[in-house]
Amino acid sequence: MFTKQRLTGAYEGARVEPFDETTKYVFISDHHRGDGSLSDEFTRNRNIFQYALEYYYRNDFTYVEAGDGDELWEYQDVKYIKNAHPAIFSTIKQFFDEDRFIMMWGNHNIYLKDPSYVERHYYTNYDEYHETFYSFLEGLKPIEALVLKHTRTGQEILTVHGHQGDAPNDQFWVLTMLSLKYFWRFLHAFGIRNPSSPVKNISRRHKIEKNYSKWIAENKMMLICGHTHRFKYPRKNALPYFNTGCCVYPTIITAIEIVGEEIQLVRWHVKSDEEGSLNVVRSVMRGPDNVKEFDLRDLTESPAL
Repeated sequence: MFTKQRLTGAYEGARVEPFDETTKYVFISDHHRGDGSLSDEFTRNRNIFQYALEYYYRNDFTYVEAGDGDELWEYQDVKYIKNAHPAIFSTIKQFFDEDRFIMMWGNHNIYLKDPSYVERHYYTNYDEYHETFYSFLEGLKPIEALVLKHTRTGQEILTVHGHQGDAPNDQFWVLTMLSLKYFWRFLHAFGIRNPSSPVKNISRRHKIEKNYSKWIAENKMMLICGHTHRFKYPRKNALPYFNTGCCVYPTIITAIEIVGEEIQLVRWHVKSDEEGSLNVVRSVMRGPDNVKEFDLRDLTESPAL
């Protein structure tokens, strides 16, 4: 419902950032960070994510959190989320202080559209040991959409969370939020997921992806998003629809990297070495490919849906 209008509107209001052979961006979405309780699905991969985040910080990436970073439908008071994952937020602040952090909102943290909400919950943090407040992400301005624009060719890459036009999670998100907050949240502790979510509902997930593919074909533009939790990297000659996947798969997180002018899909997971020690490792799943291979502007015919 309204996918075309919502995506076009997001593109028109997007923040624009340059990219070229010198820039590095990593896109990760759908962390769903909670309060550390049994219903917090992020905790199973917290150590993997922390290791990955520190890697991206050391290697000069700009970190794009592409929606649903914090699970605000279930836990609207962010202080409990920050208290549950202090090391994660400490590293995020390092990115932020060096102007290498871009936060986007998705359906599960749509409250970030409200600047007053962001100011109340993210500008400061509380130090329980010293019992004082300190400056945290002061001045943070979350966005709905990001456009990377190549400094030489003008090629554009649009990033949104991916809920735009998905009616239960966009136009009617309040009703979906209430059902999650007061019902499905408690079933998460037992591994039961909401069947109406695109994560579990294959037909809905494919419908969302098909609608996005139509928009890509009409607008001749690469698209990166999350939301469905299903990582996606297009085959050769297919439409350039990329999906970051998520951070709540058992024992694995996935990400999209754009290093210079090359894009690839990577996964971070735990693997044992020959001595039986467990290590967090990074593996390239798809790519790398030059982004110009996904530039549709010069094609006379759009690839098939």
